[in-house]
Amino acid sequence: MDIIANYGTMLILIAGFFGFLMAIGIGANDVANAMGTSVGSKALTVKQAILIAMVFEFAGAYLAGGEVTDTIRKGVIETSLFVDQPDVLVFGMMSALLAAGTWLLLASYMGWPVSTTHSIIGAIIGFACVSVGTEAVDWGSVQGIVGSWIITPFISGLFAYLFFVSAQKLIFDTDKPLINAKRFVPVYMFITTMVIALVTIKKGLKHVGLHLSNGEAWAWSAIVSALVMAGGYVYIQKKFADKEDDHSFAGVESIFSVLMVITACAMAFAHGSNDVANAIGPLSAVVSTVEHLGEVTAKSTIAWWILPLGGFGIVVGLATLGHKVMATVGTGITELTPSRGFAAQLATAATVVLASGTGLPISTTQTLVGAVLGVGFARGIAALNLGVVRNIVASWVVTLPAGALLAVVFYYAMMAIVA
Repeated sequence: MDIIANYGTMLILIAGFFGFLMAIGIGANDVANAMGTSVGSKALTVKQAILIAMVFEFAGAYLAGGEVTDTIRKGVIETSLFVDQPDVLVFGMMSALLAAGTWLLLASYMGWPVSTTHSIIGAIIGFACVSVGTEAVDWGSVQGIVGSWIITPFISGLFAYLFFVSAQKLIFDTDKPLINAKRFVPVYMFITTMVIALVTIKKGLKHVGLHLSNGEAWAWSAIVSALVMAGGYVYIQKKFADKEDDHSFAGVESIFSVLMVITACAMAFAHGSNDVANAIGPLSAVVSTVEHLGEVTAKSTIAWWILPLGGFGIVVGLATLGHKVMATVGTGITELTPSRGFAAQLATAATVVLASGTGLPISTTQTLVGAVLGVGFARGIAALNLGVVRNIVASWVVTLPAGALLAVVFYYAMMAIVA
């Protein structure tokens, strides 16, 4: 308690640095969620993808990252057990941020797409077990996370498989693919816009005071989607009016390229707004506890400087190390074209919407990887690089215990320093 009273400012500064490190890890690893397939399918260059992601990830994190956050991410631990020892919570959260940030930077350097959410949850579990005991952990939520390793990739993979097969049958495997593309792509535009609007409303705008009911969200999404479909139909008819006799796939793929870029922008915004909480949640817990002189609260108002710090950290991470994970997701698992990449992106967004409505604990990374696997599987098992897939799955399994182990090491180190 004396430490918080006497060294509060220093603790906040150190925690801010650790939170910034965690945000860099989020940017470095999770940018592939929004941009990996666009780069892999050559709809965007690496530079273009990074610039677009920098704008939309930061906008999502800063504009819609939340005024109030749960200080303990996902309710994984019981905060009431720390009421009599707030300094343990402060140092525990600092060790969790440092541990998760360290693991994410290592995984990003190796090109492994891992879950940022699972990294911080594992780290929080680790320090809670050694500081208060295993009773501090809600093991039910941990079971849900472990279950999501199988369920999430399966759902998104199934969606991607169905979207890709439908495009093959309706457009690519026909005598006149361009004519059929002009007929069916506006329908894909409707579905895409519908999913993007729902993702943005449910994950990106819920923090800015726009509290729409499920019915209102669906209604507004349908209206916007219908307008986009109508505009898309007119645009495609005009653009390809003089190419009625062209039966090559190049024109068809160029239509899907435009769709991919739009989807990637929206996913980057939704991702920035949602996953910045992995960095600012534990940081807010430290700042709130210090500012209230040791009073532990379940929720806290975010200090004005925390959101831009998280947003800037995400941008730094994706600009420096993001290309490594992008390469793994975009080209390492299977060969992508704009239509295949679009199927994976749309499946990812659809799974996120489904999870938001059902409360399923998901990792966006695992959702996207599952979708890319689904697209590859639609072309046959030989289209998948099974060595890369094996490494990715292994990194998922290791993430939770790695975060926990590092947090334990850092927690003991910090407590030894202040003892």
